[in-house]
Amino acid sequence: MKRIGMLTSGGDCQALNAAMRGVVKCLINSGEQYEFYGFLNGYKGLIYSNFRMLTGADFSGILTRGGTILGSSRVPFKTIREPDEDGIDKVEAMKQTYYKLQLDCLVVLGGNGSQKTANLLSEEGLNIVSLPKTIDNDLWGTDMTFGFQSAVDVATTSIDYIHTTADSHGRVFIVEVMGHKVGWLTLNAGIAGGADIILIPEIPYDIKKVIDAIEVREKRGCRFTILAVAEGAISKEDAKLSKKEYKEKLQNYTFPSVSYELADQIQKKTGREVRVTVPGHMQRGGAPDPYDRVFASRLGAEAGQLIIKGHFGYMVAYKNREIVKTPLKEIAGKLKTVSPDASIIKEAKMLGISFGD
Repeated sequence: MKRIGMLTSGGDCQALNAAMRGVVKCLINSGEQYEFYGFLNGYKGLIYSNFRMLTGADFSGILTRGGTILGSSRVPFKTIREPDEDGIDKVEAMKQTYYKLQLDCLVVLGGNGSQKTANLLSEEGLNIVSLPKTIDNDLWGTDMTFGFQSAVDVATTSIDYIHTTADSHGRVFIVEVMGHKVGWLTLNAGIAGGADIILIPEIPYDIKKVIDAIEVREKRGCRFTILAVAEGAISKEDAKLSKKEYKEKLQNYTFPSVSYELADQIQKKTGREVRVTVPGHMQRGGAPDPYDRVFASRLGAEAGQLIIKGHFGYMVAYKNREIVKTPLKEIAGKLKTVSPDASIIKEAKMLGISFGD
């Protein structure tokens, strides 16, 4: 009898349940005997030994269910070596829980910070297999993460719906899309939704270029302009600031986000009526789309195979249209950003989309 632990860490997203289901179905169908332990609320469940035993029935009917049946939370990697408020050594506590339950493997589903902690536990001697989860698609070592495509669908639908009201009233609309550090989600949703201007963190924008793009559309007889703006979009002026200076600016920020600052600047400089729409956490919610159901199931099945073969210390990844295994030590701490020279950026510009640069 082998014992497998599972946890979902960081921000939730679509297809977490589908991925866990894929792991369990693969193992159950292998013919060997397994026990499954689900740690509640991410790494906190592992730290404080908060878990419940799971059976095959727990994974029935969850392929299409969003969120996570185990719950999730954020335990920042930068504080993982610091004792908690009660003086508990978090890393040692996680190891003790693992050994107390006599686990043969811990399956971690998470994004960038979660993968760093997974690698740390692997280096500490635990058998770890991880799965790439994030709506940001910013994990190094994989071309795609599950949850991303479903989030693109939600963000795209938001932009789609804005088109009719923007056209009816002849307004400038800003749709703020999730993504503090990378712009994959905004970029893909912006192109799919027919946004006229896309602003992402990797390409600092010039407000004059943004306004120029709006005015060019107006001269062509277009009644409206739609901007898809990543929540981490940054102006060229702010990009020149040091981290300390930029942090101080944000602490004294008078706008809810960069989108509202942009709206204020555009309205003052053009006289156009500007509205901001923020889909927010809707982008993480709802059922996974068909692509993510298939993708997460495939990743889960391959994770199950790694466990069966005893191949630990890997993240199941997607490279060149194939599912592969990538060493955790090679991906931990690395971010996959959008290159300003990427072909998708060049092609978007061919379509007339402005990036404000």
